[in-house]
Amino acid sequence: MSFYGWHVFEEPINQKRFVTMPAIPDRYRYAAVAHVMVDGAAEALDFYGTAFGAQELMRIGHPDGRILHAEIQVHESVLMVGDAEGPFVSPPKAGGGTTVGLHVYVEDVDALYRQAVTAGAEPLQEPVDMFYGDRSAMLRDPFGHIWVFLTHIETLTPEEISRRGNELLQG
Repeated sequence: MSFYGWHVFEEPINQKRFVTMPAIPDRYRYAAVAHVMVDGAAEALDFYGTAFGAQELMRIGHPDGRILHAEIQVHESVLMVGDAEGPFVSPPKAGGGTTVGLHVYVEDVDALYRQAVTAGAEPLQEPVDMFYGDRSAMLRDPFGHIWVFLTHIETLTPEEISRRGNELLQG
């Protein structure tokens, strides 16, 4: 089976994944904070709450209803959200696509995937075990952003990930 040109495993890599290792690798516990700009940030905040279980931490809104700045927490990851405006930002749909994928590690990627699709996220890749040791799913939210949710299932060295990846690319 392939995932955008990458090999994925047909069978789960580690059946005891929730007992033997953390769901979020230490190197990803503290990561760069994404600032997601959308048309209709208030609606996006509602969607992220329903689809991804996001908790709103703060909101600064214009009197006209636009969101200047908000912060949400999706599992252990904090993201900033606001209405796209000004010369420096535009939403993904304005340019026909996005160049950024938001990666969030979660305890149960399968459950979150089902929840998000039920809430209206577009499925791009169902949850699948990947060569790099994570179970991964990809979704597009109604605002054009790509979300990659992952659960860590196998601890690998960078060398092992590179070896597996290079083997897959060479057939």
